[in-house]
Amino acid sequence: MVMDGEEEGNGGGGEEIESKESSPRDGSELVQEILNIVESVAQFADYRRTHKKDCFSLVRRMKLLLPLLEEIREYNAPISDKGISCLSNLKKAFILARKLLKICNEGSKIHLAVESEAFMMKFRKINEKLYQALEGVPFDEFGISDEVQEQVEFMGVQLKRAKGRTDTQDIELAMDMMVVLSKNDDRNADSAIIERLAKKLDLHTVEDLKNETIAIRNLVKERGGQGHNAENIQQTIDLLNKFKEIIGMEITDVLDNRSMSKTLEKCASLVIPHEFLCPITLEIMTDPVIIASGQTYERESIQKWFNSNHRTCPKTRETLAHLSVAPNYALRNLILQWCEENKFHLPKKADFASSESSPEHSEEICSLVRDLCSTQLEMQRKAVKKIRILSKENSENRILIAKNGGIAPLVQILSYPDSKIQENSVTALLNLSIDETNKRLIAKEGAIPAIIEVLQNGSREARENSAAALFSLSMLDENKVTVGLSNGIPPLVDLLQNGTARGKKDAATALFNLSLNNSNKARAIDAGIVPPLLQLLKDKNLGMVDEALSILLLLVSHPEGRSEIGQLSFIEILVEFIKEGTPKNKECATSVLLELGSNNSSFILAALQYGVYEHLVEVKTSGTNRAQRKANALLQLMTKTEQI
Repeated sequence: MVMDGEEEGNGGGGEEIESKESSPRDGSELVQEILNIVESVAQFADYRRTHKKDCFSLVRRMKLLLPLLEEIREYNAPISDKGISCLSNLKKAFILARKLLKICNEGSKIHLAVESEAFMMKFRKINEKLYQALEGVPFDEFGISDEVQEQVEFMGVQLKRAKGRTDTQDIELAMDMMVVLSKNDDRNADSAIIERLAKKLDLHTVEDLKNETIAIRNLVKERGGQGHNAENIQQTIDLLNKFKEIIGMEITDVLDNRSMSKTLEKCASLVIPHEFLCPITLEIMTDPVIIASGQTYERESIQKWFNSNHRTCPKTRETLAHLSVAPNYALRNLILQWCEENKFHLPKKADFASSESSPEHSEEICSLVRDLCSTQLEMQRKAVKKIRILSKENSENRILIAKNGGIAPLVQILSYPDSKIQENSVTALLNLSIDETNKRLIAKEGAIPAIIEVLQNGSREARENSAAALFSLSMLDENKVTVGLSNGIPPLVDLLQNGTARGKKDAATALFNLSLNNSNKARAIDAGIVPPLLQLLKDKNLGMVDEALSILLLLVSHPEGRSEIGQLSFIEILVEFIKEGTPKNKECATSVLLELGSNNSSFILAALQYGVYEHLVEVKTSGTNRAQRKANALLQLMTKTEQI
């Protein structure tokens, strides 16, 4: 999937264009080829959400050039070298545009989100190539009408100003991606975050994920696995598997074609009727059952879905009145009849009692929970370490540990002076909190004050995992309130200021989530969150500028927050990011400054002293869609302020 320079040498069609031997027919053929590209682009039905606006903008520009191309096609005289060169450059730009639009139409949604900034640069490069091609159009030679010439020249002005406009992910999505794709962190990402991401990327149904799997497999074939590509592709695959796990789909090896259904492999030429396939596993059903929504699934796969604490239909997403299942004998008979007629052998029914959910495994967890309650410290130490490991492995274990009463003793031993017991118990609770029901159970057992105590006084790793646990638990609004009332914000602010790089990230994500609650904004400001956020903005090596700006954008909506953030040192650094930051930095910094200026004109005057005006004009024309709106509003506010 090489974008840059892939077909630069030959115009993309295999034929070399030699301007010295050009003929009128050469020009008309070039025009027709360009028109064919526009026609093929028009066939793309839709584009991935992360770059939808960029795609529509690019397609619109290509279509706006149709009148120019039509007038050139009607030109009958010989075309000069300059004319041929112009058409050739335009064709190359259109070929690159088609390639990019095709990826955004049928490529991996996850990969487009993971490499959002890289794709923004690709849109910028195409805009530049279009501008260069249009700059060389010999209007007089082609006899182009004044109306069309004005339209093309106006587009040239727009392209010159356009430097990669993109509809950047919203703050919540950007923060979720940072948490889920965090490097050097072996902890499980919160299931609520995964579900939120899946919905934002339109990857929350079996059919969505089936298509995404195919798109990622094609991506791997085209891109290979070298260097930076390998890392991003692995992130893409990991996130795909997390999405699959959330809805109970089987996790398969995307890189291995053998991961396809073995039953389909054995009979590749035979098309199995769609209604015979389980909507979850997409394999032919051997024991179909009907659930409360009226949908039919393979018994094993739907039972696994229910065991993962889901109470909805995987296909329709509706909440189920009950979790009972009934055998679908009619469908089973049809499947058996079809198999007999087509000499198709059904796979042997797998033993549903897997090692994770077997009676022996359940007994092991029961025994470990009993050992947690033991009076012997060494027995407790071994049990909590094992439970930490089991709670990380899979969702079934997390449910079993909670069902067997494991949460209460884990909370109880959090207060033990033994640092290893503390560390393992708080990490086990972090793992257990991934399950939505467990979030409530953990809070109900009074874990939040105990976790905050570890956050204040525990070992380095225990403090970091306590912060991560508070972030996970605070995905529920009621737990946000509990953490705030339990005085959990000051130790998080302390970790943000004095922790390791990982500790700072854990604290930042927790504080971001907690500050979605208005009362917690005041608590965070009172706890002194603003100075460490300023430090994060200054220390770019930590790579936490986006997190810091995102938190500031939440806090600036509070009166006390505006007072703290409105210091001259902050105004100056916001202007710096509006001038030189990434597109996301500029968007966030502009939004913070707008919120400040909307409530106090003195902040506007301070920003003007640092030369913000010209930078806002630039953002207004070349920033993200949201940044453009914010910059425009801020410029209007500045105009009113100057008139006062």
